[in-house]
Amino acid sequence: MGKIRVGVIRGGVSTEREISLKTGSEIVANLNRDKYEVFDIVIDKENEVFEKVKDLNLDFAYIALHGVFGEDGRIQAILQSLGVAYSGPGVMSSAVCMDKEFSKRIVAGYGVRIAKWISVRRGETANFDEIKEKLGDEVVVKPNSGGSSIGVSFVSNQKELDKGLDLVFSMDKEALIEEVLTGVEISVPVIDGKVFPTIRIEALAGDYFDFESKYAKGGAKEYVYEFSEKVQSEINRFAKDSYYGLKCEGFSRIDFMVVNEDTPYFMEVNTLPGMTAASLLPKSTASLGYNYEQTLDLLINSSINVER
Repeated sequence: MGKIRVGVIRGGVSTEREISLKTGSEIVANLNRDKYEVFDIVIDKENEVFEKVKDLNLDFAYIALHGVFGEDGRIQAILQSLGVAYSGPGVMSSAVCMDKEFSKRIVAGYGVRIAKWISVRRGETANFDEIKEKLGDEVVVKPNSGGSSIGVSFVSNQKELDKGLDLVFSMDKEALIEEVLTGVEISVPVIDGKVFPTIRIEALAGDYFDFESKYAKGGAKEYVYEFSEKVQSEINRFAKDSYYGLKCEGFSRIDFMVVNEDTPYFMEVNTLPGMTAASLLPKSTASLGYNYEQTLDLLINSSINVER
């Protein structure tokens, strides 16, 4: 049997381009050359994907893109039209998971606990006093479709709210305004429907798990952690219900905030989680004995035979 032809698609057009380039280069460097013939595909414009992929006769595309035109279903649709298997969830699931408000509504229907929120679209106004009555004295403003904590602001008055919304609307057409939950952030990979060990995150470089904490060396302390049996059981159930409720396939990483060490709240789903050396998913699989190369095999195997 010949080698599996794998194209690693990286770069892209989103605010997370630099992270994608790093993620993709590490995947390219670590794929097992005894199993795979590897193609490094760097994308600078959306309309390049079709041209760069169509003649490669790929068996599989590892999508190492993040954010818009990566996790939103559009590149998945192009690959599907070319008959190329790809990593992670399908077109509809990717689009829904990219929309934080939409995904919150769906997981709540499965009994998963969520933070209180409102959304504001570009062109609409928002009154802080009205928001404060619903969500509390301090709120967090974030892009509805963003990632890597880019464009996130904590605000406690009208001036800060206006500034936070201006920042979001420079990169997204909808802002999510949420109550501030104080607790510990955790991340739970679900691979081929199986819940993997929880990663606990303690930000060191910033006040919370922000962009710097995520990607700076030593920016955060991240380690496998097991809560009490009752709490861990609820976390695992929420992770699995979120994965299935949002119709994920292959793999995803579900993020939660745990308040008072005992009350997990769903935050978001990452359908194409980062895979740099500093990333969370490989730390989870490593605790079960998988090295980085074996983790890539695991992720490819979870996605390559999914019926689309």
